[in-house]
Amino acid sequence: MRKLLVTTALVGAALAPAAASAADPVRSDFKNAAKYCKALKAASGSNFASLYGTKKNAYGKCVSSTAKKRATEDEKQAKAAKANAAKECKAERDDAGFAAAHGGKTFEQFYGTNKNGKNAYGKCVSTKAKAKKDAADDEDSAEQQDRVNAAKSCKKAKKDDPDAFADAYGTKRNAFGKCVSRTAKTLKAERKAA
Repeated sequence: MRKLLVTTALVGAALAPAAASAADPVRSDFKNAAKYCKALKAASGSNFASLYGTKKNAYGKCVSSTAKKRATEDEKQAKAAKANAAKECKAERDDAGFAAAHGGKTFEQFYGTNKNGKNAYGKCVSTKAKAKKDAADDEDSAEQQDRVNAAKSCKKAKKDDPDAFADAYGTKRNAFGKCVSRTAKTLKAERKAA
């Protein structure tokens, strides 16, 4: 019986790290989330609590949920960036006209960094994946700024004309959140169209 308990404990200890998701937030996720939540709180004023919970725990909920969401998105974006980069590099490597489009350099000469260019495919994938991930991170930051700007607009709209605000978004506790969500979507669409 004792051997069974020891074996079970060892197996459990070995599996515990595997149970932790790769999308678990890291310290930088929480730092970035805290900056965002601080800006959102300043932009929302007293309406901030209606976005994330009661006055006591709204800031903590904002930081926690934002960090978790960002970590999950980052993991998905990194996987997608790598997969798309691999497809692009394979197509470039197989393209007969590659040299003509790249100053007469072959795929291996263009991307390779070692003597015979054997690392060209890996260098191509890593370069393109990093660029795609950076673009996705920039878009995430822009979306967060859209939400902060939307919160400012909604706070002003609610203050300037409470009746019109109530007609557009309702009078329930989630009215401010509805306003922020709709306005942020509009700001994103305008930013994309520009």
